[in-house]
Formats: sequence, structure tokens, C-alpha cells
Amino acid sequence: MAPRDGLAEAEAGPSRLPSRHLFFRVFPSIMLPMFLASVDGTIVAAALPTIAAEMGEVERVSWVVVAFLVAATIAAPVYGKLGDVIGRRRMLLVALGINLIAYVLCATAGSMTMLVLARVLHGFGAGGLMTLAHALIGETVPPRERGRYQGYNASIYVSASMFGPVAGGWLTQHWGWQAVFLVNVPLCLLAVALAFRLKPGVPAGGRLHFDFLGAALFALFIAPALLALEQARRFRWEAMPWAAGLLGLAIASLMLLLRQERRATSPLLPVQLLKQSAVWRTDALAAASGAAIVALITFLPIYLAVVRGVQPGEIGLLMLPLTALTAVGSLTTGQIIARTGYTAIVPSIGQAICACLVVLLALVGHGLSNTELSFLLGGIALSSGTAMPVVQVTLQLLAGPKQLGAASASVQFSRSIGAAVGTAVVSAVLFATLAATDGEIAALFGRIIQEGRAAFAHLSPARASEAQAEIREAFRAAFLTVAALSATASALAWSIPLRRI
Repeated sequence: MAPRDGLAEAEAGPSRLPSRHLFFRVFPSIMLPMFLASVDGTIVAAALPTIAAEMGEVERVSWVVVAFLVAATIAAPVYGKLGDVIGRRRMLLVALGINLIAYVLCATAGSMTMLVLARVLHGFGAGGLMTLAHALIGETVPPRERGRYQGYNASIYVSASMFGPVAGGWLTQHWGWQAVFLVNVPLCLLAVALAFRLKPGVPAGGRLHFDFLGAALFALFIAPALLALEQARRFRWEAMPWAAGLLGLAIASLMLLLRQERRATSPLLPVQLLKQSAVWRTDALAAASGAAIVALITFLPIYLAVVRGVQPGEIGLLMLPLTALTAVGSLTTGQIIARTGYTAIVPSIGQAICACLVVLLALVGHGLSNTELSFLLGGIALSSGTAMPVVQVTLQLLAGPKQLGAASASVQFSRSIGAAVGTAVVSAVLFATLAATDGEIAALFGRIIQEGRAAFAHLSPARASEAQAEIREAFRAAFLTVAALSATASALAWSIPLRRI
């Protein structure tokens, strides 16, 4: 069978060093680039108000985040392809070099336009770090051990997501917003030094036929698609025509891209690989599980503030189990893979449990105490984390050693699109439910998000109570949508044929 053939090929290439020696040689060199890529997307968030106040262009400040996300998503398959052909360690050094330059340019930007352009360059560097870190695991680590390392990487990703906003706020308060970029310069230099400890690997070699047209069409697909989803997520009716136009451009570009990739001598996207049912189902699992957890992390703070009346200082503590225990779930899954060889069965069960727990949150969450809610969120996090290691291990085995970069890039792409689509869909359900129930409260919801329960002060007590009940029902519909995404992830995991390595 194809999966077993791919497994045999993969086993021939990676290092045969003892596990402990392999860990100290490989993990630090991969961990730091992964940490940089993860923290770069979150550390800036806390600095955005200060950046907007200093540069005076509040309406454009969201582009500091959006530009980074778009560029990183576009860059992922480019690095995957180039890494497969000319060497992954070499491309990792290129990505780190671009990141180093981008940090300096971001910190010295004198206008919002310059900062956004620097963040585009930043995204082009960071998109390679994530893709190449996962691919280098497949290149240097035996298949049975990869689940363990993917679990480690998942814990780094989640830890960086937790650390980034806190560190960004502290640095901005004490050293200015420029510090959120400059603090990573020494870490990036250390990552360059550690990268030289990795084996150079054996690139495919030969003449490089890069698919420039495919890369351009991919950019024309990703940028409008993400921008359209960003507009749709805000759910402003005046933005809908703009979002529809962007979505139309994205669909047209996708059609042309697929046609180009079928004809290209050396396609940017592994179309033949993606045609395999196990591959696209695994990518879809990455998208569905990513959509569920990112949507939950996005909307749960609003739910806590508006529905439960939690103070801002307490929200972070209540969210901690959801963010921290996702890493524990990934680490545990990695250990299960390393010790038993079982892969897809873990998220098959884990994502089903996650869906049930989110349904429980939707139905009875309002009546739980904060302690009970923390335990429930911890269970959701543990079960949600089961997907991350399995997706990477499965795709690397199915792709074989010659397409490790392409496989890793497809995971990053799937997660990015899944997160964007998931938050847009859940947002649409939330606002549509409110609009269908009470147009007045739907119109005031933006103010309610900003002010919390204080926004109800101008309403009569009876009307305020009614409005809170309607908002609670809208969040119930939103959480049930998240549960449906987790259930979809479970169904996809059950459908993956490669279940043990």
C-alpha cells in the first residue's frame, strides 16, 4: 500500500542517533524558529493601540496584523517547494535572515505605511519558519518519534500564543512599541547559530524550475480570500459588496491556479499529492480542528465579559486552561504515537469528545461556576490538542521524504484558512442570530463588546434582562457551530486510512 511505501522511504532517511542525543541536537534548532514564527503573530496585538495613537492612523492599524497573516500564508508553499529542491536548512537560514531584517525595519518604521510594508516582509520570513521547522522534523527524526516532536512543537506554538500578548503589553508599557520587534533580534541571531547544528540534508538537486505564475496566482487567491473573510467577520452590511468582490477574485484566481498547477513542470502546490483522499482529508482535519479552537479562543472572551459579566482581569485566568492544556493534549498525543504507533484514532476520539464538551458549554455554560467552567474548558483544550501532531505525522508519511516541505506547507495553509473561515462563520452565526431575534440589540452589539455590561445601563431593567438573554442565545448558537466544526474534524479523522505507523 502507498502509505507503507512512504513509511519505508521515510525510515531510510532520518537520523539513527539515540533519542536523547537526537533531541538535544534537533529540538533546540527547530524550537526557536517555531517560537519566533508563533510569537510574531501575537506579540504585536497588545502594541496596536499605542502604534495607532503614535502614528495617528487608527483605521489602518489592523493592517499591521492582516499584512503579516497574508504574507505568511503566501510564503508557506514557496518555502516548502524551495526547501524540497535546494535544502531545508538552507531555506531556514534564508527565512531567519529575512526575519532579522524585518524586525529592524518594523522597529524603525516612521509611518503606518512603512510599518505595514515591513510587516509584509516579516510575514514572508515567518511563513518559512513554521513550514521548515515541521519539515525538518520529518527529515531528521524517525517516523515513530515524529509524533513526540510534533507534540513538542504544538506546545511551543500554544505557549508562544499565551506569552506573546502578555510580553507585548509589558514591553510596550515600559520600552515602547518598538521593543516588541527588537526583543526578537537576539533570539533570531541565536536561531541562526543553532540552525548550523542541523544536518544539511540531501536536496533533490537538479535544475530549479520555479513556478512563478503559480506563485502569483496563489497570492491572488490567498490575499483576496483572507481580506474577504476579514470583512465578513466584522459583519458590517456596508462592507459586504467589497467582501463579495474580493471573494469573486479569489475564486477566479483559484480556478486559474488549479489549471496552472496541472500543467506546470514543477508545480508550486503538490496537486497530485492533494488528489490522494488521505492527504486532503488530513488537511481538512487540520482546517476543521484549527477553525474550532481559534473561533472558540476568539469569541469566548466576549462571552465571558458580556454574558457572564467577568471583569477583564479575570478573563485571562479563565482562558488559561483553554490555551495551556491544548499543549498538554498535543504532548500526550505525541507520546501515544511514539509508544504505540497509533495516529488517526487519537483525534477520532479526541475531537468527538471536544464536540460533546462544547455542546455542554453551549447548553449549560451560563449556569456553571467559574471553577466548573475552567474544568470544562480544560477538557475542551485537552481533547482539541489531539489533532495537531497527528496531522503533521500523517502527511509527512504519505508525502515521503521528497515532498516533506510541500506537505508541511499544506498543513500551515489549511490551518490558516480554517482559522479564518471558522471565525468568519461563527461570527456570522452569532450576528445573524442576534439580527433575527432583536435588530436593536444587534445594532448595539459592537458597543456592548467594548463596554461590557455597562452598555446596558441606558436600558430599563426588564429590557436589559431580555437583551442579555437574547445575547446568551446567540452565543449558544455560536458555540454549537464550534461543536459542529469539532464533530467534522472527528469524522475526517475517522476517514483517514493510515491509522498506525
